[in-house]
Amino acid sequence: MNFKDHSDLTGKHAFLSPSSYHWINYDPEKLEARFISAMAAKRGTDLHEFAHQAIRLAIKMPKNRKTLHMYVNDAINYQMNVEQPLYYSENCFGHADTLSFRNMFLRVHDLKTGVRATSEHQLEVYAALFCLEYGYTPFEIRIELRIYQTDEVRVYEPTPESIAQIMDTIINHDRQIEQLKEGSVW
Repeated sequence: MNFKDHSDLTGKHAFLSPSSYHWINYDPEKLEARFISAMAAKRGTDLHEFAHQAIRLAIKMPKNRKTLHMYVNDAINYQMNVEQPLYYSENCFGHADTLSFRNMFLRVHDLKTGVRATSEHQLEVYAALFCLEYGYTPFEIRIELRIYQTDEVRVYEPTPESIAQIMDTIINHDRQIEQLKEGSVW
């Protein structure tokens, strides 16, 4: 059998994928809702990429209360790094949307393109990862976290104690995962 060459599909996933087969039970309304949700997620990814390129190239947006514009302009004004990796171990790392650290002041900003309620916990984890990776305690630096969503900016200043607790959780969970790996059969 000579199979057709579909090398152009490498790394791609179909919406009606066999590995996500639950769609075979969808009625037309559920299919539409799931498709709209998938397209919104793709739009969010595209908006993040656009914002990150604008920040990297220092292209400011109009000054208004639009989520994307505020996010890009603030990141440029604060000279933030885009998609900054933060690493504790192979079990715990991530990429902050934008991050800067100057004069003992850590800023972590996150662009949210959806409408669902969000939490500052993701940003607190980034702050904890920063402290672990770069050897700072949250008691010796100032931390400001911002979520940009639905045309507003939510600013959080976490307590040093809350970040220290997350740091301890990361350390302990990482240790437990490593112990589980040592005793694993897979």
